[in-house]
Amino acid sequence: MSDNTIGRFFEYLNWLFNPFHGLKTTEVYDLIGTTSLTENALYLNLGYWRDVNTIDEASEELALLVAKRGGMGPGDTVLDCGYGFGDQDILWTRNMKPEKIIGLNITKSQVERARMNVADAGLGESIDLREGSATEMPIDNESIDLVVSVESAFHYRTREDFFKEAFRVLRSGGRLVTADILPTKNSDNFFRRIEQWISWNLVAGKFNIPQENYYLIPSYDNKLSKAGFVNTDIKSIRDDVYMPLHEYLSRDRTFVGKLPPLAKMLAQSTFNRSADSVYAGLDYVLSYAEKP
Repeated sequence: MSDNTIGRFFEYLNWLFNPFHGLKTTEVYDLIGTTSLTENALYLNLGYWRDVNTIDEASEELALLVAKRGGMGPGDTVLDCGYGFGDQDILWTRNMKPEKIIGLNITKSQVERARMNVADAGLGESIDLREGSATEMPIDNESIDLVVSVESAFHYRTREDFFKEAFRVLRSGGRLVTADILPTKNSDNFFRRIEQWISWNLVAGKFNIPQENYYLIPSYDNKLSKAGFVNTDIKSIRDDVYMPLHEYLSRDRTFVGKLPPLAKMLAQSTFNRSADSVYAGLDYVLSYAEKP
């Protein structure tokens, strides 16, 4: 076993099992690397599982759901915040045909790989992937038609700063769409609340979700409105995300086989529990808002 492999093994060990050890967002994704749920691409989203059967299909469906909710189409200049490895931008360019997609991502290793993927797809003229922050956007005022963020906004410090920046860069009539992870409302049942607390804090702690972003749908809506957005619409789609994902991964262990040994053991242990328990504290929303 090489020194690099041994070092990576202990990094995973420390990340997974040390409650006092947290990683920055960029460090989390550097550690995960290209260990993607999908087999034919490098999507990092959890998927939208209505009327699909595989993680690849579900990941594409989630990306398309976000694009369609935002009315993405010809003539649009799109800003994709947290674009991962660029698969969704390639998908959107081919299917929705916006005029231009600009991407912002703070994880250098992803930026480099995503640019390669876009170049290999022959879409370098249409997709401009940059290294930059969604809370301090290097983007001109009122230059964007649609801002999207797929499973990224929960990382931002803070999500409110992202909303303000999105409002700034959008043209009048521009749209903001997010697929985002929030905590669930506390149950009246004490034991269920404990289950929710464990579920949420495990994810929030390991994936660097700032405490400032721990709030429910009504607060999410309020913060969008305070940023200046109108016609807000936030729907929970958790039943089409977590439950079918859990069922799929329980059946198909391909992804689990990609993981380091300790991560594999932890993943396998979750399959002995119900999805309702594993994801008790996690909501999943699709949000839409407009700039007047």
